[in-house]
Amino acid sequence: MSPLDVTQPLPPRASIEQEAALLQERYGALSGEALLKPLLRDELEGRVAIVSSFGAESAVLLHIAAAIDPSVPVIFIDTGKLFGETLRYRDQLIQMLGLQDVRVVGPARQTEASRDRAGNLWARDPGACCQFRKVEPLRKALAGFPAWISGRKRYQGGERAQLPAIELADGKIKLNPLASWSRPQIQAEFDARNLPRHPLEADGFLSIGCVPCTDRVASGEDVRAGRWRGMVKTECGIHQRWSDGPAPSKR
Repeated sequence: MSPLDVTQPLPPRASIEQEAALLQERYGALSGEALLKPLLRDELEGRVAIVSSFGAESAVLLHIAAAIDPSVPVIFIDTGKLFGETLRYRDQLIQMLGLQDVRVVGPARQTEASRDRAGNLWARDPGACCQFRKVEPLRKALAGFPAWISGRKRYQGGERAQLPAIELADGKIKLNPLASWSRPQIQAEFDARNLPRHPLEADGFLSIGCVPCTDRVASGEDVRAGRWRGMVKTECGIHQRWSDGPAPSKR
């Protein structure tokens, strides 16, 4: 079956594993708009959400998705420790792109009070901090969705180097429509689509997360070198198997 052959319907009671395998067979060789259009408008319509940090490269994926279906749910995790610039950039992109269903999630106040009363858990155990500020809220937000979309790319290296366009993770179909895109390609799309840059990018922040765990990237460094600098930790945990618990966080 070719990647574009959509003539064979899913089995009446296809499991999520069967559905993921069939979608990978049909669309796994595609990327960007070519991948998202049939999935958002047909195969996964009403059953998929985008998870976006509204970070340095987020606008390209959001622009592609909004052009296909501006009502697609977009989940944004507000950890309580984000840059003010990120929050303002989020609001700017929502208005500019016409995103109709942005859902802001984050840790409950009582959870924050019981697990990080002093607000410095990130310094003592950043893995645990990410777990309750990002992983757990996202897990709840995605409970009603069998599929979700991320903006990860292979060029970002590490665990992302072999990233497929479509995968099965934690019992959900996970789409990575920009997996094969290079950094120059992403930058070219910003210019072609006339998209605003994250205001911190000009100051050397090329991968942007929470304030305490985000640093500037020096010339010649990996794009994500500023995340959790000086720690073993390289991922917040939302892209790791949730059953594995918090990501390693030793300094």
